[in-house]
Amino acid sequence: MRDLSFLRALMMAVLVCLAPASWAAHAYAQFGDIKYPPGFTHFDYVNPAAPKGGEIRMVPPTRPTNFDKFNPFTLRGTAPYGIGMLMIESLLTGNAEEPTTAYGLLADDVAVAPDRLSATFRLHPKARFQDGSPVLAADVLHSFTQLTGKLAAPQYRSIYAEVKGVQVLSERVLRFDFAVPNPELPLVVGGMPVFSRAWGGGKPFDKIVSELPIGSGPYKPGSAAMGRDITYVRDPAYWGADLPSRKGQFNFDRIAFKIYLDETSRFEGLKAGEYDFMREFISRNWARQYTGKQFTSGELVKRAFENRNPGDFQGYVFNLRKEKFQDVRVRRAIGLAMDFEWMNRQLFYGIYKRVNGYFPNSEFHAEGLPKPDELSLLEPLRARLQPAVFGAVPVAPATTPPGSLRQNLRQAQALLREAGWTYRDGALRNAKGEAFTMEFLNDQPSLVRIVGPFQKALEKLGITMTYRVVDFSLSKQKMDAFDFEVTTLRLPGSTAPGSELLERFGSEAAKTPGSSNVWGIADPAVDVLLQKVVTAKTRPELGAAMRALDRVLTHGFYSVPQYYGDAFLIGYRPAPFVLPPVIPPYYQADTWAMSTWWASGTNK
Repeated sequence: MRDLSFLRALMMAVLVCLAPASWAAHAYAQFGDIKYPPGFTHFDYVNPAAPKGGEIRMVPPTRPTNFDKFNPFTLRGTAPYGIGMLMIESLLTGNAEEPTTAYGLLADDVAVAPDRLSATFRLHPKARFQDGSPVLAADVLHSFTQLTGKLAAPQYRSIYAEVKGVQVLSERVLRFDFAVPNPELPLVVGGMPVFSRAWGGGKPFDKIVSELPIGSGPYKPGSAAMGRDITYVRDPAYWGADLPSRKGQFNFDRIAFKIYLDETSRFEGLKAGEYDFMREFISRNWARQYTGKQFTSGELVKRAFENRNPGDFQGYVFNLRKEKFQDVRVRRAIGLAMDFEWMNRQLFYGIYKRVNGYFPNSEFHAEGLPKPDELSLLEPLRARLQPAVFGAVPVAPATTPPGSLRQNLRQAQALLREAGWTYRDGALRNAKGEAFTMEFLNDQPSLVRIVGPFQKALEKLGITMTYRVVDFSLSKQKMDAFDFEVTTLRLPGSTAPGSELLERFGSEAAKTPGSSNVWGIADPAVDVLLQKVVTAKTRPELGAAMRALDRVLTHGFYSVPQYYGDAFLIGYRPAPFVLPPVIPPYYQADTWAMSTWWASGTNK
């Protein structure tokens, strides 16, 4: 017999889906799967009695760079790592257990209309910004207006494209109106960053640069100086410390992020005690560097933290805006030149797995022939799709015997010949006699050794690939302007994919500078499937739409799939830190550490 907590959660899920607009709930679930009932005190994976105090020093998992602004919502410049998470909050917040459920944060009630065309939020009466002013509905409206305006980074307009508007109903009550009955939209607007109307003192949004955000989060920067390193200091007056969705979290008095501009100095910084926690992304470093007396003695720990996160997509990506990459046969041929098996054996110490599709290691990954639920979505699009889409989904080419790189390159030559490219006069040339060259743009010098074998294989096809390394800021500028030919891209996997995919794969985003659609994919069939994803009413519907989307994207050969790891490779200093006894299934390593670990020997 099922326990009462399950029945209570089931009843709550039904109420969220069917309740009239006058009814409010402590949480919203896209598919009705709410774990924690009203009155819950904390999430299971935190220690509600964790003491406050101490410090954790980390290095950002993103590319190392100086920061030159404090506004994380505009296109130009770079904001310091962590500023959005630690300073700025949203109406609702998710957790690391439930992919499509969010609980009250700035809002203590949420009501979704029966027709799903609106969501009404009531702000918590205790919600305060860090300057002491109350969080009011007018601030939420202001945040939405700024984020969807032309002075903010363009991805926000894509994310909130299906929100018709925001209506302030009273000082602490507001309603978001939706253009379509998309069950994900309450989560989308519930997760919108909320900041004070006073931030910037009336300046145009893109001119708010050096002013610290006026947010409601648990931390403030210890200094307002631009630069590289940044330390966030816990706000002792943080309004939400005892909320069920915050209890036992953000326990450190200080969270510091240190920036090292090269890998060698960064690792030496860990050994020298300059910081405490780092996620490693390079297999060679993990295999060779994390050894020695400090690791043997336990002063430093090398640990692979397991998780149930979907695998990240990582691959070489083509800019389809360039004529040379518009033929699918050319893209497929280039992909045949990558020998993952040799690289994993010789360079990666066997720790990686090959990426297949865009949503690896998840329920959203397409395999084999289309299943009936996928076919029901693909059949109406048959006239727009390649016939091959209705066959087996492509898998990344392998060189495992009896296969070989030579065999793959022969297949690539045939594809290139069909596409009008032949080898003559020392290079692969088209009918005009133009040689096939391509430039690989990146900001990581360490990738030279990984790109090298790929370059050599392409040379055998007559393709010259040059490697251009630029600094992070120039790389960001060029990528925002789509001024590149080939680059590498890593996209984090998601347990709850939705409207962010419009920004990543949608036709509108393809022509929007600064969007995540770096490929320039503009396919009407993809757009239709994206709408199926964001309007899915059940988890099985979402899975079918995602697998159909994955199948279509994979048949487009828009990328050369690379590799992913299924654990977080972490080097950290165990003293004086205490880890919570339960590790949640879905988490990001640095976020989990800074929000749920605590320092031993503190009693505040």
